[in-house]
Order: sequence, then structure tokens, then C-alpha cells
Amino acid sequence: MNQFLNFSLEGKVALVTGASYGIGFAIASAFAEQGAKICFNDIKQELVDKGLAAYKEKGIEAHGYVCNVTDEAAVNALVAQIEKEVGPIDILVNNAGIIKRIPMHEMKAEEFRQVIDIDLNGPFIVSKAVLPSMMERRHGKIINICSMMSELGRETVSAYAAAKGGLKMLTRNICSEYGAYNIQCNGIGPGYIATPQTAPLRELQPDGSRHPFDKFICAKTPAGRWLDPQELTGPAVFLASEASNAVNGHILYVDGGILAYIGKQPE
Repeated sequence: MNQFLNFSLEGKVALVTGASYGIGFAIASAFAEQGAKICFNDIKQELVDKGLAAYKEKGIEAHGYVCNVTDEAAVNALVAQIEKEVGPIDILVNNAGIIKRIPMHEMKAEEFRQVIDIDLNGPFIVSKAVLPSMMERRHGKIINICSMMSELGRETVSAYAAAKGGLKMLTRNICSEYGAYNIQCNGIGPGYIATPQTAPLRELQPDGSRHPFDKFICAKTPAGRWLDPQELTGPAVFLASEASNAVNGHILYVDGGILAYIGKQPE
């Protein structure tokens, strides 16, 4: 096989944080289809149990753990447990995150810190925990789930944009610092994804009209639609595989073209 066309993840151990559902679940499931062993965490046992049931329904034998990605001691213990029970981690996807939509002048500092802690400090802590083993084995893939807010600002998301902008630069710095160990760190910047969390924004209004935000997103997207979580899986598999060994420090925006488009003129 041409080594530069090797998209297989056969036998690799992947840790996808916050992957009980949504984008993380879709990415982890795709990794499993390519042969990876799946490990994931979530903040509560009930979410881990829900995730395990969902993976089992798809025929995937996943390993689920309760762990807060902002707790360094807990993360170190999680990584040690995975290495003992499953094997050394080859692929890390820093997916766990939150968003608080609050105007900046109304946002409390503790709310700002919470978003930064989960969305930026969390990826730092988990990456730091897996790096020594990757360095020793001279192999590793780290994928940070960034955002279009790594590039753009928008009303009410000051903390999220600050965290995701920081995550973009953390991605580039991990590339710079650990590329010599054959470790690749890249980011994926999703566009607007059709998930259960965004479903209320896509529902028809009582008068039969589309939600204003739904119209706004479709007008800003050349594809003219919301994206499916499955559309992130191809880029994720690529960045997790040997096929992307020369790709490092890159943020791959899977956004249907939003960042390239000024948008439709209002009617």
C-alpha cells in the first residue's frame, strides 16, 4: 500500500473527549469504522452510560469514563487507566466544550472563566497528559475541535471566541513544539451543524415561517443549508490517519464555505 494513501486506523487507540453524543460521537464512530479502539469521557455517569448504549447500538465496543477535562489529576488518572486497560493513546480529539451566549457587558467573570477553562484549558490539560507517551513512541495525532469563532467574532460569544481563538494558537504551538517527535496537531473548525442542540433554531415558527437564525445561516452558507455531523467524519479520519503525516498546525474549516463567502444580499 502507498503509505501516503493510508487512511486506516486499524489497531489505533483513540480518546475523544465529550463524545457521548453529537460531533464527538460522530467522529468516534467513524474512527471505529476505520478500525480504531474507542475511548471517551463525559462529565457525568449518566452521560457516559447514554454514550455506551449508543455505541453498542452501532455495534461499537467503546470504553467510557467519567472525567472532568479541567481536573489535571483526574485527566492524568484517566490516561493511565486507558493505557492499562486499552493501550497507549495514538489519537486524541479534544472535543469537550461549552458555550454561553451572554452579552459581554452582562457576563460575569466566573462565567467567562468557566468557558475558557473547559474550551481552552481542557485541551491543554488532556494534550499534556498524552504527549509524553506519544513522544516516547514518536507517533501521535492530536485534533482540536476549533470553531469558525477561531476566526470570527459574533454577538454574545466573547468567551467562546476567546477560547476557540486561543485553541487555534495552541494547535499551532503543539505543532511547533512537538513536530520533531512525529506528532501532528491540527484543528477542525465546524460550521453550523444540524444536531439536537440546534434543532430549535431550525424549527418552523408558529406562523409557518423559518426561524430567523435558520434563514441567516442558510444565507451565509454557499451550500445553503446546515451541515450534517457525518460531514465532519471524513476530515477527522484524514487528520487521524497516516495520510496526513505532512499536515501539521493546520485548522481545517468544515463550514460549507461560510468563511469564504460574504453572504446573500437581503431580499
